[in-house]
Amino acid sequence: MNDINIPLTFTDAAANKVKFLIEGEDNPNLRLRVYITGGGCSGFQYGFTFDDQINDGDLTVENQNVGLVVDPMSLQYLIGATVDYVDGLEGSRFVVQNPNASSTCGCGSSFSI
Repeated sequence: MNDINIPLTFTDAAANKVKFLIEGEDNPNLRLRVYITGGGCSGFQYGFTFDDQINDGDLTVENQNVGLVVDPMSLQYLIGATVDYVDGLEGSRFVVQNPNASSTCGCGSSFSI
């Protein structure tokens, strides 16, 4: 899959942080999984976890030899989004900049469509 067809952006900052976090683990197959669940103050919320499994239908995006994985159900809410890692007043964290969200909560961890 070439870059023009990838429906999700995985920034260098996020990839570098994932690489740093998994270096201490004894599992080179770990990837950052981004998913959507119901809940949060806006209706949906983003979740992040490390996973060494790729399931049928999952989208995998590689950057700097590390991977980001999204399941098909979550991907429908994340098309065109950017997964980034930021250092800010609220601390350091992974964030999603989602053009599909009609509103987000103050902390950015939940959204509505």
